[in-house]
Amino acid sequence: MPDPAKSLSVVIPLYEEEDNVAPLLAAVHAGLADYPGPWELICVDDGSRDATGRRLIEEAGRYGRHVRVVRLRRNFGQTAAMQAGIDAARGALIATLDGDLQNDPADIPRMVRELEARDLDLLQGWRRQRQDESTRKFFSRSANRLIGRVTGVKLHDYGCSLKIYRAEVIKQVRLFGEMHRFIPVWVAGVTSPQRIGETEVHHRARERGTSKYGLSRTFRVILDLLAAFFFLRFRARPGHFFGSFGLVLGGLGGLLLVYLAGVKFIGGEHIGQRPLLFVAILLCVASLQFLTTGVLAELLSRTFFESAGRGVHTVCWEHDPEHAQWKEPPAGAGA
Repeated sequence: MPDPAKSLSVVIPLYEEEDNVAPLLAAVHAGLADYPGPWELICVDDGSRDATGRRLIEEAGRYGRHVRVVRLRRNFGQTAAMQAGIDAARGALIATLDGDLQNDPADIPRMVRELEARDLDLLQGWRRQRQDESTRKFFSRSANRLIGRVTGVKLHDYGCSLKIYRAEVIKQVRLFGEMHRFIPVWVAGVTSPQRIGETEVHHRARERGTSKYGLSRTFRVILDLLAAFFFLRFRARPGHFFGSFGLVLGGLGGLLLVYLAGVKFIGGEHIGQRPLLFVAILLCVASLQFLTTGVLAELLSRTFFESAGRGVHTVCWEHDPEHAQWKEPPAGAGA
């Protein structure tokens, strides 16, 4: 009997990849032909305007009921399509990859074994021999170094969509906007960065269709990185983030006001027209704004966690031998 712990869901978001549908499904079935556990394939059509949806239905009918197709009402973006597939997944493990055939599905069984052997919650693919233009590779490597330094999650290739997750971990993460670029960072919010690893995977040049990515996303990566850094470090304590700025600005403003007071009352000089006075007042006002923003952010954070019934921690496992009972005190104790 197959091991239920190795049940696998393969999630593939697609957008206008009609020419890749048939070879993609064939490659997935060839790569998982000897997989030792039960598996399913979930293809998410992200509101394609070409024949991608129709061809997915046709190919699913050829292979059987383990191939499931989810179609979104319009194009919501890769992050939303990936989240839709993860929500529909039923396996204990979840694999994600792109629908452009640049990722090799044959890497998945090896990655599953490596995930189990290294006891990881997320195994990230590393396209060491990436088959893309030199310009894209340069910007990608620069972004990867920046993300690693800012977040502390050290990986070589954040952009590779080929990943293996434990379902119990990735289902605790909700993906919005364009968060798919920073999935390891968001996962680090519910598990230890030491349980996130990477491994080399094959990468092939695109043969059919056109790429949906451009260099313009480099600027969006910087904005997304700021949001990821904030939520990773200060999601449960946003007051510390805003309060630290408020205290620093307030301290500077206060020192300047003390200095100007000395100039006024000890030196007898006029300070009403000094630019330094206006700078000091501006710093104090900005400090007050940061501090009050921090208090409001704390209220919103607490309201979110309490209303959603979620804590700021996640439990990995608990040792509970046969519903352990309270230890009774010995007779006469406390007399």
